Amino acid sequence: MKKKVLSLLLIAAMSVSLLAGCGDKKNTDGTEAPKKNTETEAKTEDPVQNLIKATTGTVTLNLWCSEQENYQTVMKTLVDEFKAKYPDVTFDIKIGAVSEGDCKDKVLEDIEAAGDVFVFADDQLNELVKAGALQEVATTFTYNPNETNNEATVAAASKDGQLYAYPLTASNGYFLYYDKSVFGDEDVTSWDNLLKKANEKGVKVGYDMANGWYLYGFFAGAGLEMVMQDDQSNKCNWNATDTTPTGAQVATAIEKITADKAFRSVGDTDSRAMFGKDLKAYVDGTWALDDIKKGYGDDYGAVKLPTFNVEGKEVQMGSFAGYKFVGVNKFSKQTGWAMLLAEYITSEESQSKISEATGEGPANLNAASKVSSPALAALASQATYASQQIVGGKYWDPAGTLGSALTEGKGDVQKLLDDAVAGITQPGE
Repeated sequence: MKKKVLSLLLIAAMSVSLLAGCGDKKNTDGTEAPKKNTETEAKTEDPVQNLIKATTGTVTLNLWCSEQENYQTVMKTLVDEFKAKYPDVTFDIKIGAVSEGDCKDKVLEDIEAAGDVFVFADDQLNELVKAGALQEVATTFTYNPNETNNEATVAAASKDGQLYAYPLTASNGYFLYYDKSVFGDEDVTSWDNLLKKANEKGVKVGYDMANGWYLYGFFAGAGLEMVMQDDQSNKCNWNATDTTPTGAQVATAIEKITADKAFRSVGDTDSRAMFGKDLKAYVDGTWALDDIKKGYGDDYGAVKLPTFNVEGKEVQMGSFAGYKFVGVNKFSKQTGWAMLLAEYITSEESQSKISEATGEGPANLNAASKVSSPALAALASQATYASQQIVGGKYWDPAGTLGSALTEGKGDVQKLLDDAVAGITQPGE
C-alpha cells in the first residue's frame, strides 16, 4: 500500500502563494516594481480555502459511527451542516453503522477499504497506530484539538508525543442506573442491599458479567491487577493466592451475586427491552440513557457502582474509564477533507449536539462545562475508582469466558482463574 502524504496540494498551494511576492522585481523599463506586502498575504492564507481551490470533482467520504439510532441521527445532522458550510464543493458522504467497540477489527480487516473517518474507543489506538491505519493530526484547519479538549483525552489520543485522533467524548465508563420508584438511596449502595430489595419487590438487577469490560470492575475494586505492558501483552494477577483478598475470594463473591434469583447477566442489546418490564436496575454507560428514560421515565436515577462483599468486607467496585475518538484513515483518497470533517464533528458546537443527542459527556472543555445530568454526575462519582482502559487484545475473550463460567457457577474457581489468566497474559499480537 502506498503511504498517503497529507495535503500535498494544500502545501504546494500555500508555498506558491508565499513565494509569489518574494524579492525585489524590476519592470521591463528598469524601474523598480511596487513591493508586495508578503506579510499581509501570509496572514490571509486560509488552509480551508486552499483545500477548496485544490479540489476538483466530487469529494467522496465514508463516515463510520455507532449503529445506535441517536448517533446515526445526530451524525446525519452534522454531515448535512458540514456540506452546507462548503456549498461550492460537491460531496458524497455516506454514514456507516460500525460500533466503537468493533471499529478497530473492522478497519484492520482492510484498511484501504475502511471508512475515511471513524469513531473508535480509546483502547484501540495503539493497535491502529501500529498497523499504520491512523493519519497523524499534524495539520489543523479550524481549531487545535490539543488546546480545546480535556487534557486526559489528548494524552490518551497520543502516542510518542504525536496526536493520532480527535477527542470526542470523555464519558466511556459505566455506573448504576436504577428505578427510584423501586430502590431507595440506601438500596443502591451495595450489591447485598440491591439484591435484597429486588427480591422483596419481585424485580431484577442486571449486569453484563460475561463481558470483560464489566467483569474488570470486581477484580480492580479488590486491588487485583490487569494492565497492558509495552509489548501489548497483559499483566494480570487475578488468580493470585497471596493477596488480600485472593483472586478466588473475589471470584466466589461474584458467584454469590450471580446465583441470586434477582440477578440477570444480560448484555446491552437484550437489556433494552427489559427496562420497561422487570429489569429495574442495570449497570451501563451514558449511551443507554435514552432507553433508560423510556423504561423508567421520570423515576430514573444514576449513582456510582455499588460495593460488594468479600469475606465479610465491603469492597467498592472499580471500573474502566475511557474515551471515544474520531480517527482519519491514513489511506483515505481525500485526506484533507477527511481531516476537516473530523474537525467539524469534534468541534465544541458539534460535541455539544452529540452530548444532547446521546447523553455522553464531551471531551471539549467548554462543551463539558455546559452539560449536567444524573448520568454524568454518577460517572463523575465513579471516576475516583476508575482506571483508563489500556488493554491488550488478548484480554477480552478469556475474560468473557471467565465471566460466563462464574455466572454459571460451574468448575473449580481457582482453575477457572488460572485458565483465564493464562489466556489473558499470552504474548501480544
